[in-house]
Amino acid sequence: MNKPMFSNVDCIELYVGSVEEGIRFYCEGLGLSLLWKDATSAGLGMPEGKTEVVLQTQRPQMNVDFLVEDVDKAVSDYEKAGGTVVHAPFDIPIGKCAVVRDMWNNQYVILDMTKGTYQTDDEGNITGVVKR
Repeated sequence: MNKPMFSNVDCIELYVGSVEEGIRFYCEGLGLSLLWKDATSAGLGMPEGKTEVVLQTQRPQMNVDFLVEDVDKAVSDYEKAGGTVVHAPFDIPIGKCAVVRDMWNNQYVILDMTKGTYQTDDEGNITGVVKR
């Protein structure tokens, strides 16, 4: 493979019981900044870097999301390299995701942003997607 599959760590997902309580703890208590939010998740920024901390209420485990150029191609290349697809590519508002597992049982998400990025209002609420 000439070009690395992962371009960067898009986010670390952390489970919280309530998005608002998570925002209070991580933003007001620890100084992260609110980038976007919806009813079940919130993206938080750190001063140095692209990686977001995503608070979410759907899955009780921590997760890592790697950004790839194209999820469909990445899934094919991942399987050729010996990895397993746990959940086939599925659409998300900004692109596509898939869940994969390597030979050592490390499971994570790969995602692309082929549809764009979130558009937000002044309070971080998602109002739409800015097309790429």
